[in-house]
Amino acid sequence: MTAAPRPPELHVLTPGDHFSPRTGSAIPTVVDGLCGAVDPADGRPLVAVARGTYPDRYPSAVAVEYDLPGTSPVDRYLDAAAGRLGLPRPGARRALRAALTAQDAMADGVVLVHNAPQAVPLVARRHTPVLYAHNLLLRSYSRSEAGRVLDRAAAIVCVSAALAEQTADRLPAPLHSRLRVVPNGVDTDRFAPRPDPTRAERLRVLFVGRMIPDKGADVLVEAVRRLDRADITLTLVGSRNFDAGAAPRGFEQDLRQRAAALGDRVQFRSFTPRTEVATVIRSADVLVVPSRWAEPFALTVLEGMASGVPVVACAVGGIPEAMDGAGVSVPPDDPGALAEVLATLADDEGFRQRIGREGRVRALAGDWHAARHRLDRAVSPTPVG
Repeated sequence: MTAAPRPPELHVLTPGDHFSPRTGSAIPTVVDGLCGAVDPADGRPLVAVARGTYPDRYPSAVAVEYDLPGTSPVDRYLDAAAGRLGLPRPGARRALRAALTAQDAMADGVVLVHNAPQAVPLVARRHTPVLYAHNLLLRSYSRSEAGRVLDRAAAIVCVSAALAEQTADRLPAPLHSRLRVVPNGVDTDRFAPRPDPTRAERLRVLFVGRMIPDKGADVLVEAVRRLDRADITLTLVGSRNFDAGAAPRGFEQDLRQRAAALGDRVQFRSFTPRTEVATVIRSADVLVVPSRWAEPFALTVLEGMASGVPVVACAVGGIPEAMDGAGVSVPPDDPGALAEVLATLADDEGFRQRIGREGRVRALAGDWHAARHRLDRAVSPTPVG
């Protein structure tokens, strides 16, 4: 039996977001991965991108540009007031209406709006609207408002079961049946193990993420300080935002002061574009994801595993789902527990390499093709392809 043709597909990013490897934002990475997993014979999906964003865009989708309307500080207050009254939020919808102009020239298809509940009512009736939730989006919504705004959503896709459970608490009961879980994937070709997994003389511990308290780099620095071992080095890659030129401020300044006691055993590197992240991870012996924030899903976990690098991550939010039994879990905000695990990895090379191999197997089972298949099932009553 011949498979039904894949319907046209439009992804709407958060207005103003980039669709480029120059940004570290998770949503463009996810959209690129999902679009790249579409069979080229079916044509490339579309992605709505504001004019003036980074011009070096991912080739996995066709970028359709639009003019982003100006915003006013008043918009946020008007939207908040409208939300309390259960009315459409004008500021959010103004930008989203501009982003959705791409749907006008598209044949009947699927419109996936990322992190934008207010876009769902703006999707043309001939299309199938899907809310793709990468974070908990409905904190400021009453259940009745969420029901009105998402009434037409064919599916509410969440990147983890943990996020789906949180989202369900914000939805009226009739919408619970539309929740779907599509875990993020990983590019197992780009993120691949180095030829020789043997560690160097010093155990190279790596952190990749924004320099903000939620990401927990300070917990990792404290763990390495407590160990005070000459055979363990630490590299921290990231900036407060996705900007390589951003000067350290606040949290990062304090972190650098505390890390100074480690001398040449610690290195700070600024934000690194997506094109270089795979090389950075591959060069490490251990990747630590010490988040204290309940992350909906941690892409870095799968990227480390795909690279064959042992991953140590905090058991919080959707991170355990991302690990799926591989890697080593530690409690959040517990530098003592983290230090014990790092010491074991430094002392037991066989254990370290085994954790790396198990992570690679986990990543291969959860690549972007697996995520694409789950998304197709979530969006269409009959699986596509």
